[in-house]
Amino acid sequence: MKWTQLPLGPLQTNAYVLQNEANEAIIVDPGGDGAAFVQWIKSQSLKPLAILLTHAHFDHIGAVDEVRDEFACPVYIHHHEQDWLLDANKNGSARFMGENAITVRPADYIIDKEQTLTIGTFAFSIFETPGHSPGSVSYFIEEEAIVFSGDALFAQSIGRTDLPGGNHNQLLDSIHKKLLELPEETIVACGHGPTTTVGSEMDGNPFLTGF
Repeated sequence: MKWTQLPLGPLQTNAYVLQNEANEAIIVDPGGDGAAFVQWIKSQSLKPLAILLTHAHFDHIGAVDEVRDEFACPVYIHHHEQDWLLDANKNGSARFMGENAITVRPADYIIDKEQTLTIGTFAFSIFETPGHSPGSVSYFIEEEAIVFSGDALFAQSIGRTDLPGGNHNQLLDSIHKKLLELPEETIVACGHGPTTTVGSEMDGNPFLTGF
């Protein structure tokens, strides 16, 4: 499997494009710049099979409908945030973007528990990792030793918890019990900034002292 990190949208949120040898693709968190992103996907001759959302904050969903409409691929979201897609107040865009607030049509598939999700040749373990937001999830691919953590865990930082539905202690619990339990060599593909590894964050993340 090949994967590509593409910062998109007003906050340069990391979208991830996973592709197999057949050029089938999974897209994680297409945050914005929809037209340009669609053109990039076409330029790579990719065939998107699904859009996976780690959570529904506006900077992670901005290009969802453009990608979904162009490639007829379904969208997955956790049930705690399924209504955030349709509500600019809940997804934060009303507060941060004003008249350019973002809404997205309902998701096609609702995640209601931790499970294994198989789409084509791609297989993910879904972990519920709330704290940054109530419906945050992380997608782990064991064979590739990579986890797409959204805004739960960053290189030398953690997600903010001062937005509606955020909970600092819950986030630390999610990181400790779900992400830091993964093998230390696991790549953490974060929602913003560079990738890191579980081992690096265990050893040096100042927000995780004591873990």
